[in-house]
Order: sequence, then structure tokens, then C-alpha cells
Amino acid sequence: MSNQTYDLLIPIFTRMLPNLKAILEKAQEDAEARKIDPQVFLQARLAPDMFALARQVQITTDQVKGGLARLAGVEVPKWDDNEKTFGELCARVDKALDYTKTFKPAQFDGAETRDIELKFPQATLTFKGRDYLLNFVLPNFYFHLTAAYAILRHNGVPLGKRDFVGG
Repeated sequence: MSNQTYDLLIPIFTRMLPNLKAILEKAQEDAEARKIDPQVFLQARLAPDMFALARQVQITTDQVKGGLARLAGVEVPKWDDNEKTFGELCARVDKALDYTKTFKPAQFDGAETRDIELKFPQATLTFKGRDYLLNFVLPNFYFHLTAAYAILRHNGVPLGKRDFVGG
């Protein structure tokens, strides 16, 4: 039986996470080819008040694990945010992709009406599952994924639209 929440999230995540990994691998190759210290890319940001590339990737994968877990009604796994290399970031993307494969459609039964609460130091946000999915998880996933792409493109990594959306 089909489940709308599962059918929305899993295909998006399983398509876009490999694209993110390929973008990171291309950036690592570009850094090596141009003899640029990879930390230049990993610590690059689009604006002084935005997160650096490494954090953008971490938050992108956080949207995957947090979104899936909360909508399925299971505990969100805790992952350390300590990646410092392209290899470590690629491994984190793989970990997020592997996490998507642990879910079955039935786990999302009733997800649209599930109460979701997110606690932040400055505020607590409450959602129904559908609103959380459409107004928090997906926008944040694409925002941070796009920021990661844009940081690398801005720094001269030869990326194009096909790298972002896939083949």
C-alpha cells in the first residue's frame, strides 16, 4: 500500500543525496587539480553570517534523519557533527542514504497528522506532520543542499545544473 509521506520523502532523498555526494567528490578532485587546500572549500561560505560548506552538508543530512524519524514516530538518531574532510562528509551522506533504506511505508501511517515538536534555544516549533514535511523538512533540505552547491560553484568548482538535479 502506498503512503503519501513515504512516497514524497524517500524518492527525493534517494535522488538528491547521491547528487550531493557526487558534488563533494567533484569538489575534492577540483581542489587536488588546482592545488587548493580542501579546507578552503570546506570552510567557505557565501556570506559571513551563513554556515560554511561542511555545516551545510551536515544540516542537509540532519533534515533527512530528523525528518524521517519524526514523521515515522521514532527517535532521531544522534550523529556527531565532526566531519572535517570531503571523505568524512561523503561518508555522512552515505550514512543518511543508508538511513532512508531502513524505513517502510507503513511506518508513516498517520504521519500527516502526527504532532511534531522541535525545541531550539530561542523557541519551540510545533507542527502537524504534513506541515512539518512541506514547510520545514523539504524547504530546509533544499536550502542547505543548494547552499552547499552554491558555495562550491562560487569557488570555481565546475558544477552545473545537471550535477545538482542528477542525470
